[in-house]
Amino acid sequence: MPHIPYRSEGDIEIEELVAMIRSRRGGDILNLDRMLLHSPPFAKGWNSLLGSTRRELQLAAPIRELVVCAIARMTDTNYEWRQHAPLFLKGGGTQGQLDALSDVAAAIANTGLFNEKERAALQVAMESTRSVRVAPESIARAVKLFGERQTVELVATVAAYNMVARFLQGLGVDEKGE
Repeated sequence: MPHIPYRSEGDIEIEELVAMIRSRRGGDILNLDRMLLHSPPFAKGWNSLLGSTRRELQLAAPIRELVVCAIARMTDTNYEWRQHAPLFLKGGGTQGQLDALSDVAAAIANTGLFNEKERAALQVAMESTRSVRVAPESIARAVKLFGERQTVELVATVAAYNMVARFLQGLGVDEKGE
């Protein structure tokens, strides 16, 4: 159960915002969105940030979805996991890789399931999620493998989806009614 009731997307006062969210999501409104609708300015900014993160970055979608799934496991955010695990699989990831994320540290060491770029991305995600600080050597490795722009996008993606996990957990947003 959510800690605050969801706001109805049928409220005429937020009609334009709901249309914008529906457009980004292909017609859907999720409980995450229903909670964000309590603060229209925040919902608008969130929609813009996460829409750009999902559609406009050079960082490859499979890497993005891999780190999002890792964050979901590390933060025990099942809502985030259920939204993104199918996207990871659709983007070419494997069920074995998803299963390995139950222990992200072990996944980072698994050269059979994850390539060098995936392991570097997981390292950044683990350090940022668990301790906020990312070691300079982890960033240097990411820059070597991804370049500067995509490393910035990787770190920002990790930060954004940690925000999502904390929002979902903080307000008890559930998946029912999606």
